[in-house]
Amino acid sequence: MTSTIRILSIETSCDETGVSIVEYDKNTQEYKIIADSLNSQIEIHKEFGGVFPMMAKREHGNNLTGLLTSCLRMLPSSDMSSVEAENINLELLTREKELTEKVKDELENTNSPLLTIPNIDYIAVTRGPGLEPALWVGLSFAKFLSQLWQKPLLPINHMEGHISSVLMGADKVEFPTLALLISGGHTELVDVESWGSYNIIGKTRDDAVGEAYDKVARILDMSYPGGPLVAGKAQKLRDTFLESDIQIMKDTYSIKLPRPMIHSQDLDLSFSGLKTAVLYLVRDIKKKQDLTEEIIDLICHEFENSVSEVLLSKLKFAHKSGNYKYKNLIVAGGVIANQFLRENLEAWSILNGIHFLKPEKFLATDNAVMIALAAIVGLNNEYVQIINPSDKEFTELAPDGDWSLNTI
Repeated sequence: MTSTIRILSIETSCDETGVSIVEYDKNTQEYKIIADSLNSQIEIHKEFGGVFPMMAKREHGNNLTGLLTSCLRMLPSSDMSSVEAENINLELLTREKELTEKVKDELENTNSPLLTIPNIDYIAVTRGPGLEPALWVGLSFAKFLSQLWQKPLLPINHMEGHISSVLMGADKVEFPTLALLISGGHTELVDVESWGSYNIIGKTRDDAVGEAYDKVARILDMSYPGGPLVAGKAQKLRDTFLESDIQIMKDTYSIKLPRPMIHSQDLDLSFSGLKTAVLYLVRDIKKKQDLTEEIIDLICHEFENSVSEVLLSKLKFAHKSGNYKYKNLIVAGGVIANQFLRENLEAWSILNGIHFLKPEKFLATDNAVMIALAAIVGLNNEYVQIINPSDKEFTELAPDGDWSLNTI
């Protein structure tokens, strides 16, 4: 019996379309990426200042087939058999117009890799949380492939994918672990007792961290996605001036923002009010003078300091009030690309004797590799749902845009 597990995974929770093939060796406990394809829709959504769910859905449908075929061509071709004609069920794709057309075109090619059963063990797909129109595309495609190749389907939680993303090239995760998940759509503090046992102990009541960055950027007339632009301006000041000098400059323009819920004595967060405070600050400054580049840089710096201080305060409270000492801090999600936040969170971990784990840069954003990693973890620990095409659950399986880690 083979010692390896090979997963084909699909991610379409928001505006990244991802397909990957990941292999896990049970004997060596090593992960290997055989193929990975990712398409970002940033340029498409940029002119609208944010992600449009139906536009994201359309683009997933246009891109998935091409991404899949490029990954399948990376697989060894030995011992592969042709698909059975009765397993081609396009009705599973009927709700996805663009995807249906792309699959039909691909199946007309007699040399298409879709017509050969690939050497994989499972198909993993993001079931949620995320934008339901976008999730439907990936799930519909995964069900079609599961039926086509007669391979079991694994519905995966997107947030568990982010937690699992640290496994690629990282030390072994020890439990109990604290996870801080920060992205454009989610901000959660998760108590991880073991793989598959999650308890959300804190989350944002409104805007996620990345969402707040983008909204502040919009207030300051920056393009989408604005988070990296805000961070870049704040970092430019840090690289140029001492913090004491920056504070003097802020005082000159009365630039001061709140630290929302920093003393709330719980682990929930809120960033909507901070965004609104930036809006009012900009309005008040404009009554007196033009919004110069220097002032914009200072606002970005103050905003980012506020976010960092709030996140650190919640980590301190979790560490202090927990029933046990955390061995790891996992920080994952797209916002981990922010240098200032990442360095502050890592410094706090070191100071408190907690091992800091973060994903490699290419796994920080939404991607299919992390979905495969979560699937492997679920299989190894025997809690992931395994659905075969003949199962009743196969027909009933639908996305869950609000799927919580607590219910895995």
